[in-house]
Amino acid sequence: MTQEVDHWRFASVFNDTKQFPTVEDVASELGLAVQTVKNKAVQYRKRAALDDELPYIAHRVSRATTPMSEDEERFMADWGPEECIAELRRVVSIDPDHVVSRNYFRVHSLISESTWNRYFGTFEEFKRQAGIKLSRNQHAVERNIAKHASVDNYRQLNIERRDWSDKYVRENDNRFKTIIVASDLHDKEIDPFFLRVLIDTAERVDPDAIVLGGDVFDLAEFGRYTVDPRDWDAVGRIRFVHDEILCKLREACPDAQMDIIEGNHEARLLRLLADATPALRAVLSDLHGMTIGKLLGLEKYQVNYIAQADLAAWTKRDHDKELAQNYKVYWDAFLVHHFPHARNMGVPGVNGHHHKHQVWPMFSPMYGAYEWHQLGAGHRRRASYTEGEKWHNGFAIVNIDTQKKGVSFDYVPVSDFAVSGGKWYHREKQEPGFGRV
Repeated sequence: MTQEVDHWRFASVFNDTKQFPTVEDVASELGLAVQTVKNKAVQYRKRAALDDELPYIAHRVSRATTPMSEDEERFMADWGPEECIAELRRVVSIDPDHVVSRNYFRVHSLISESTWNRYFGTFEEFKRQAGIKLSRNQHAVERNIAKHASVDNYRQLNIERRDWSDKYVRENDNRFKTIIVASDLHDKEIDPFFLRVLIDTAERVDPDAIVLGGDVFDLAEFGRYTVDPRDWDAVGRIRFVHDEILCKLREACPDAQMDIIEGNHEARLLRLLADATPALRAVLSDLHGMTIGKLLGLEKYQVNYIAQADLAAWTKRDHDKELAQNYKVYWDAFLVHHFPHARNMGVPGVNGHHHKHQVWPMFSPMYGAYEWHQLGAGHRRRASYTEGEKWHNGFAIVNIDTQKKGVSFDYVPVSDFAVSGGKWYHREKQEPGFGRV
């Protein structure tokens, strides 16, 4: 039968760790059960916290091998979830401005970890149940709000981009139309011989439309390939596109409609523009006040920008799906897309992106037998960051019968020579080699 023990007698024995090193020794000396000793120690500590006249009851470890968080005397076998929650709230009230971590609770609480974790599992769940931390439901709602708020800056760009899709449409009554289409020029990374052939061909052919099928810009500064910030030339790359590509194509074909289909590199640039990264801030310091129209050269050279993708997509997978919406169908007969899956859309056309020329024979009841071309790039083949020697360079001259929806391809491969519309071109000494590495 458990006997009553005066609290001063209890404190003197309990605090004497030399004579009574374990809780079991204390229990034997006082004639109490071990669990009773533990419970009394906790009760006396609580009372002592409110009454300075009561004796101090020390914390102690009953065995040297027992970790502090599992001090036997602090294990409350008869405590339920409510008592544990009350203890956590008491510790929080000690310093309301302090974030209660697991270790903070260990130091300031009256109970061991095994007292509470048998009910709650993790300390995070313990805090949730005590109402100190948001519940999973509340946290999910906040995350969802934050997710939407984080892409509001992209949504504004969506509106601005789409304003440029048909700003400079140039139509005529000709039944037969000609389009020159090239993809993946990659700004300063363009093969200069390729660029010379493209511009001269455009001037001779005088097409109804010139279509650049994505990745006119490279801007490796903002890509996944590591670029030393000391070598950044983002402004130089943007100006190169303006001065050496768009300007010269416009001069060669003043009456042609010019379109850019947004590729992954353009989309990446605009997302970074919205985020105002340090690199973009460096760009904007030299190109102050740039709108999309000015940044991409659309306004100055009267270029349409085809961009239906929602830049506010959250994951890379969602972003790729959105980019798949960037395409244009010309005269209900010819489709230009940046990505290769478009060949399954049932319309004659071309894609870029992979820098390798391929041709697929296709058929549809509407268009009959037709071809789909994956274009080579304009990017120079001596690319240090990938296997450029495996690439193809080239562009296409496409003739379209707008009445019968017939499409005829004249693909122009560009290597150390090119033949475009019957004219021969040869790489000159000042133009870097074709890239046999």
